[in-house]
Amino acid sequence: MKLNKPTQGLSFQYLKEDLPAGLVVFFVALPLCLGIALASGAPLFSGIISGIIGGIVVAFFSGSALSVSGPAAGLTVIVLNGIHDVGSYEAFLLALVIAGIIQFLLGWLKAGVIGYYFPSSVIKGMLAAIGIILILKQAPIAIGYAKDQANSFQMGAVIIAAVSLVILLIWEIPGIKKFIFFKWVPGALVAVVFGVIANEAFKTMHPTWVLENKYLVTLPVANSASDFLNQFTLPDFTAFTNYKVYLLAVTIAIIASLETLLSIEAADKLDPYKRLSPTNKELIAQGIGNTISGLIGGLPMTAVIVRTSANINAGGKTKMSAIVHGLLLLLSVVALSSVLNMIPLACLAAVLLVVGYKLTKIGLYTQMFKLGWEQFLPFIITVVAIQFSDLLKGIFLGVAVSIFFILRSNHKRDYTIHQEKKSEGGKIFITLAEQVTFINKGSIAKKLADFPDGSIVTIDGTNSHFIDIDVLEIIHDFKHAALLKNIEVHLVNIPAFLGVSGH
Repeated sequence: MKLNKPTQGLSFQYLKEDLPAGLVVFFVALPLCLGIALASGAPLFSGIISGIIGGIVVAFFSGSALSVSGPAAGLTVIVLNGIHDVGSYEAFLLALVIAGIIQFLLGWLKAGVIGYYFPSSVIKGMLAAIGIILILKQAPIAIGYAKDQANSFQMGAVIIAAVSLVILLIWEIPGIKKFIFFKWVPGALVAVVFGVIANEAFKTMHPTWVLENKYLVTLPVANSASDFLNQFTLPDFTAFTNYKVYLLAVTIAIIASLETLLSIEAADKLDPYKRLSPTNKELIAQGIGNTISGLIGGLPMTAVIVRTSANINAGGKTKMSAIVHGLLLLLSVVALSSVLNMIPLACLAAVLLVVGYKLTKIGLYTQMFKLGWEQFLPFIITVVAIQFSDLLKGIFLGVAVSIFFILRSNHKRDYTIHQEKKSEGGKIFITLAEQVTFINKGSIAKKLADFPDGSIVTIDGTNSHFIDIDVLEIIHDFKHAALLKNIEVHLVNIPAFLGVSGH
């Protein structure tokens, strides 16, 4: 007998729904795994590795029923710059192992709420900045640009990328998914199949357009079990003395954790059964996954909303669908490497161009602008700062701007004031806010100093749950100094300040 609400644990009860959903997610994930590895400047095989681990290992330990993990577009910039900063891909893998351990500890320390403390404007700015970087990095690949070539582009790559973009955009037409083919067959898969067929067709129709091997996916082909195992890369443990490895590890852990928590929150909202995923358990699962990925040569991973939404739309019910997709990725590199090596890089670049545009589409900028400067400035400053520095610096600069607006807002909302007309007695009533902190000290002191001689002032703290000791000192000092200005002061529910003489 089936349950009304599918379990969040591992279950074979819904294989009828989970198997086809896993197949759909596999078709979505395969080009993304390869494309993200390409954009990251890492071996293409590393993208498949992290897809397999994200699908099998992370899904097994995760408490989320529908979330799918794998290499994420949001980490491409970190990987690309990180490999350069630490000196080698093997040293980068050591940083990933350490990042995974940090994530595991964050989950163990119940830090799954950290995502709530980063302003959404900054997170959206980070994603928009990554979108811009993806577009800038993938555009040359889409046209087959190579520094060592006399021609600035390859016509075959241009044609394949252009048609692939058209295919992907057709899949984005509103309402197109109501047709069975468009619903069950991902646009990215169609674009990849077209690219392979087109390049093969060029061999007989227009040989000068045929793409050389350097413009195609290059995965090692294993002829035996030992060959397959030799494809994995081990981290360089001698790099543990390089401080840049630890800086990179912290960066990966923070960004990967944030993106995971945001994706998990989105997945729970999309879940038709409204199951809530335990965030601390998710960080532990991601930590285990990233540690293993680093140990065998994979990319960093997160929970990914693109694959997760594909899983939900395909009717996935439990985490078995994510595991099925991971097993299919494993099968593809074991048995289909020679087929995958026929895929033009221009196809993958087209997929990533669309992903990049979705992250940084014009509508996002207009939407953020309409929300006002308090949202738009942190957003746009994060976008610009990431372009000219790096991801972590850009995020912290955006957070700093957000904090400025919070302080500014609190500074303005520390009290309300009502002043009667002189004909009504000219009394002044100040009602303090619920939280009055040291941030409000300056504005309150200035307002009290501006009251004219002979005023009758009532300061009411009835609504205040907290009044900072610095503010109490100012209020009680004002009450004593008011005698010199013939100001009559009444304090209502204002705690005593023992630091003032005579109190």
